[in-house]
Amino acid sequence: MNPVSRRHFLKHATSSAMIASLSNRFSSCTAGTVQPNTHGRIRKAVKYHMIKEDLSVLGKFQLLADLGFEGTEIHVTTKIDRNEVRKAIDATGVVVHGFLNSTNPDLKSAIDNAKFYGATSVLVVAGKVDGDHPYDTVYHEQQQRIQAAAPYAEHHGIKLLVENVWNNFLLSPLEMARFVDAIQSPAVGVYFDVGNVVRYGWPEQWIRILGPRIVKLDIKEYSRQKQKDEGLWKGFEVKIGDGDCDWPAVRAALADIGYTSGWATAEVSGGDRQRLADISQRMDQVLMTTRPPTIGLGK
Repeated sequence: MNPVSRRHFLKHATSSAMIASLSNRFSSCTAGTVQPNTHGRIRKAVKYHMIKEDLSVLGKFQLLADLGFEGTEIHVTTKIDRNEVRKAIDATGVVVHGFLNSTNPDLKSAIDNAKFYGATSVLVVAGKVDGDHPYDTVYHEQQQRIQAAAPYAEHHGIKLLVENVWNNFLLSPLEMARFVDAIQSPAVGVYFDVGNVVRYGWPEQWIRILGPRIVKLDIKEYSRQKQKDEGLWKGFEVKIGDGDCDWPAVRAALADIGYTSGWATAEVSGGDRQRLADISQRMDQVLMTTRPPTIGLGK
């Protein structure tokens, strides 16, 4: 073996060993704890605040049912009558599958809210790194914060799911895997945002490395060309399926890690019935999902 080939071999072997080690550590601390979706397929949802029709809570839930969505998620800042939500769930069959806590430090209240709605997860944004918040400090503080809340979440059957967002933190899948694994709790996993990765990586690579740590998906797009021509955030201003996400590769990666059922939630600009119908159809196209029978209120 010549020196170049030997270096290539050692580099590849080291990377493979690291990934295998991370996967084995995760499997050992979460074996038997992830509850698969019994529907046997990926289920579509949108964030509740994306619904821009002037309707009651019940009307909004029925709209989602009419358009083929089976669930939604409520943000911590959304002003809503929780009891009306419960009535809408019972009337339509559309569920609140998650509670969006974002950067709110109060994880206990978020877990309580998720439990009330019958949700299975709390989405967590793990801090932000900037000039005033050093990377290593954020790393340890956020790990400790999530670790402290994990027993309470586990007791109530709620997953604390860390999302990959543009917060200058957890910038690679290997690091994100290590961050989650170090907490050593079956209640902690990853909420993987497909579109958020496209600017600086490839979603299919993240999916395979994170593996069973991924419990739920956010669905959006990103255009590198729009980023180049119009600016960084303009990259998100493209409809699902029209950006640079390689959806066949994403589907293959999801199949490889066994993510053939679970929640996929659109996180894009919302709108009226027509806009939401377009989102539903586009999600079907990129995820190859099928619309379930229409549910609720005799529909």
